[in-house]
Amino acid sequence: MTLVLVLKWVLGGREGVVISSDSRATVGPVSYETRKVHPILLRISEEYIPLAVAGGAGDATLIKQSYRLCEKILQDLAVAEWESKTPSFEQFEDAVRQIESTLISRFRGLREQGLEPDFSMVLASVDQNGKASIYQFDDRGLAEPIHDNPGFAVIGKGFFTGGNLLLKLLNYTPERSGELDLGALSAFIIDVISEIDPSVGPFIGESYYMRVEKGNVVLGSLKEEALKEYKEKVKHRKEIIQHLWRLFDQVEERKIMKKLKELEAE
Repeated sequence: MTLVLVLKWVLGGREGVVISSDSRATVGPVSYETRKVHPILLRISEEYIPLAVAGGAGDATLIKQSYRLCEKILQDLAVAEWESKTPSFEQFEDAVRQIESTLISRFRGLREQGLEPDFSMVLASVDQNGKASIYQFDDRGLAEPIHDNPGFAVIGKGFFTGGNLLLKLLNYTPERSGELDLGALSAFIIDVISEIDPSVGPFIGESYYMRVEKGNVVLGSLKEEALKEYKEKVKHRKEIIQHLWRLFDQVEERKIMKKLKELEAE
């Protein structure tokens, strides 16, 4: 199975999208490593224009076919209608409707043949004005816009073993996301869930961040040095949370909160 996290990150009044995944796939008794996040780019000479980024959970064949479908529709539209640029919020919405229509037809055909699709996908983009789009596709092919409410998605097996619970516990909301390092948050959630769910692998750096930088839309993957830093942060934060929990049974919560607020104010 899989765990894919898609989080809206609001910094300086502009929205970005962080999409991260574990890398474990399980077929019967066999587990193997595979990439589950797919950047969609348009190549113009030696330049790559970011169009979107996708993440999927479920049947690997359906996910790969859907990535190719998204890629073809977005690239064709970029060349024919978008002047080879990252789509605007409205243009991306129109493209999603085309993708949705094709997926609905495809999945209907599978059901008519007695095959039940195991499929969930998230498709996200950020336009040049710093407006994020996040759409979640279900096993009927229907797309739900979730960029404004709730502003995040958790898909795959990890949804049931703690993805949403940890986001709630750690108080993630798009409105407060500027106070958080969403790369570290994603790594923490994936690693913690992998310790209790054998179908979810540890975080090994499959993460992309799409945002506006110096007036241009950029889409970058997590670098190796950043991965090492996040893995250390996850280790230390788990230890701190465990120490705090033990401390709650020894010291009044009010006193602990006072000390924490003093640290925040420094």
